[in-house]
Amino acid sequence: MSNNTTEQKKLSDIPFSVLDLATILQGKKAADTYKNSIDLAQHVERWGFKRYWLAEHHSMESIASSATSILIGHIAGHTSTIRVGAGGIMLPNHAPLVIAEQFGTLESIYPGRIDLGLGRAPGSDQTTMRALRRNLVEGPNDFPESVVELKKYLSAENSTAKVRAIPGEGLHIPIWLLGSSTYSAQLAAILGMPFAFASHFAPTYLQAALQLYRDNFQPSTDLQTPYALACINVVAADSDEEANYIATSFYQLAMGIIHGSTKPLRPPVTNMDVIWSEPEKAAILQMMKYTFIGSPKTIKGKLEQFLSETQVDEIMVTSHIYDHSARIHSYEILSQIWKGKLT
Repeated sequence: MSNNTTEQKKLSDIPFSVLDLATILQGKKAADTYKNSIDLAQHVERWGFKRYWLAEHHSMESIASSATSILIGHIAGHTSTIRVGAGGIMLPNHAPLVIAEQFGTLESIYPGRIDLGLGRAPGSDQTTMRALRRNLVEGPNDFPESVVELKKYLSAENSTAKVRAIPGEGLHIPIWLLGSSTYSAQLAAILGMPFAFASHFAPTYLQAALQLYRDNFQPSTDLQTPYALACINVVAADSDEEANYIATSFYQLAMGIIHGSTKPLRPPVTNMDVIWSEPEKAAILQMMKYTFIGSPKTIKGKLEQFLSETQVDEIMVTSHIYDHSARIHSYEILSQIWKGKLT
């Protein structure tokens, strides 16, 4: 089944959402990250963003969202209308029943506002993965079976089973599959589930994954037509120069990633050329293909091109910005572009 892409979408036609990677800033603590997350969530809720997602990572000095379900509840408790969820829960780390119970609890407290996105990566290194795993046999290759098991626990039909998710059963929590390759795109198509692609750090297979998902989508009781979301990085400021300066924090974080370091997010610098080599720069810019940095005019053009090329149903944005007020302002600019207030 193929998605009709003959009619070109406009930015104002689709929802915008936020991925908060709960970044820890240099010189700050996780508690400071959570305060900033609450503030950002409240701002983007007022600006009309649809979702606020948090991702599961472990053993990383730069990310404070290891207890993802708890943090989702914290954000949901300080907001009132925006959907809050996981982008995502790394299912190989957990028993499906536990996740069904956790998200059933969240949905019971915050009805109609909880999303459950599932990934098949560990969200950590191999050593941490072994420390997290409930057994040493199960892994990413068991992901399809685990997804089906989790969906079963959340279904109303499971009410006669011996093992039940209470709460959770029959609550109609939207379940997404997340991916950075074509694997989850194909699985989402087969199971008739919404699909989110991590193009903010893995741009290579975006178009292939979207095409595979749309061409092979099988309607389900939960979703009749394919629904694809793509995540990108945005650093918006009042001028291109200011945005490029602010973005050096993200460049430094990306350098750490390619060298296996997960240090907290550092303040911006005036000259990246004294920090990275040409090969490092090339590798980082390739990884950041879908990173849009600049003034409102620059960002608007890049967003319109991205939507034209992908025809996604929703755009999710993450922003690694050291100064919290600059981060808030970046999303404010984004909301004005999206709503057509900036031309």
